[in-house]
Amino acid sequence: MEMTPQEKWAECCRLFRDNVSPEQFDCWFKPAQFVSFIDQKLTIRVPSSYFKEQLEATYLPLLRVVLRRVYGSDVKLFYNYQVVSGQKDANVAESSTNQSAAVGNRTNAANPFVSKGEEEIDTQLNPRYNFDNYCTGECNLLAGTIGKAIAKNPSSQTYNPLFVFGPPGVGKTHLVQAIGIGIKETRPSARVLYVTARLFESQFTAANARGKINDFTAFYQGIDTLIIDDIQDFIGKPGTQRTFFHIFNHLHLNGKQLIMTSDVCPSEMDNMEERLLSRFKWGMTCELYRPDYDMRLKVLTTKAEQEGIDIPREVLEYIAENVTKSFRELEGIMVSLVANSAIENRPIDLALAQKVIANSVKIRRNTVNFEMIAEQVSAFYNIAADELFTRSRKREINDARQVVMYMTKRHTQLSLSAIGSRLSRNHATVLHAVNNIENRMATEPQLRADIAALEQALSPRG
Repeated sequence: MEMTPQEKWAECCRLFRDNVSPEQFDCWFKPAQFVSFIDQKLTIRVPSSYFKEQLEATYLPLLRVVLRRVYGSDVKLFYNYQVVSGQKDANVAESSTNQSAAVGNRTNAANPFVSKGEEEIDTQLNPRYNFDNYCTGECNLLAGTIGKAIAKNPSSQTYNPLFVFGPPGVGKTHLVQAIGIGIKETRPSARVLYVTARLFESQFTAANARGKINDFTAFYQGIDTLIIDDIQDFIGKPGTQRTFFHIFNHLHLNGKQLIMTSDVCPSEMDNMEERLLSRFKWGMTCELYRPDYDMRLKVLTTKAEQEGIDIPREVLEYIAENVTKSFRELEGIMVSLVANSAIENRPIDLALAQKVIANSVKIRRNTVNFEMIAEQVSAFYNIAADELFTRSRKREINDARQVVMYMTKRHTQLSLSAIGSRLSRNHATVLHAVNNIENRMATEPQLRADIAALEQALSPRG
């Protein structure tokens, strides 16, 4: 007897479980619940939009294979998730606005073989990646400012081309898509297109095989703003580079905006044509850096507010202190928090955050943080750890507390206010403690020796 749609979902879950670790299954697949299967449209409920995006970003190939095997090749995936806490679920249409990420076949994807300038195209822009939710700080202030300037005045050639580079997960895709969305808001008739370098490459390969390179080139030369993400993927592909060179020249000569992202700067792109690299440098080159503590906390706070997720301040601070690599990593932790909270039917608190980070961010296990410092200092001076958090003015406890403040300021990215909040003190008290320890170390050899011993004990071990 043929399985019911819900039984088919159970079969999908069995296949998912067979292809990922138990931890991955519990985190990413177990929270997804079957809703309906009507007219080849499979709808599942997930904890949040973050969850949806991260699920597709990490497990799209597995999703595609399993769903097509169980439900058939025409299956299309839809999601339900709560937009704002306390409100009804919002039915979210197709799995992604990114052509390469959809489980089903998109009917309105950008057609690389259309040459009629007036024909409507799918911009491939994700409406979530806009300037309203793009946080700026020291790590991205220049690029963000320039991006907004381009969005407000697409005709200006001051920053053409714009080349944005930085390590993975620092917000390059969000920025360039926000620029594209901003341009469409300023000039709705503009033909804006966002594509990854890999999608461009696959389109080029298909066009070449079908003898339609001229059509392919004509389509791209008709774009007003062309955004190429991860352009380093052109490295080692001379045919694609040559074709893009001609597209680049045509667009630039006709005053069309080009925006590119890369994991590396142009000077580090080996096996890329020199004439193409020289053109990358014609306009503005901006680097995005890894976010500092204040920026990470700002991003986490903004994301929680936008998603209507109630997360205590101490939890956000803990995440910001311990998850330091990228915005993408921060979002992954947020997704895991929501998923674990839903699975265990418990509120999001510090204990849950500690558990999620310990399981998800292995590289942070040896990172020095406030908790490690407080524990090490209390053990070193042979005092109860709880005493550090009291109002006790005993000299030995006060000295140890000041050492904790000093070392936390030295070895973490917590602000003075954040350090103070952990110990129920204010910004001025922490500043006084840090200065006091520094001054005493200059004249007290024993204190210098104590600090050196503590730092040795806290040194990360591989």
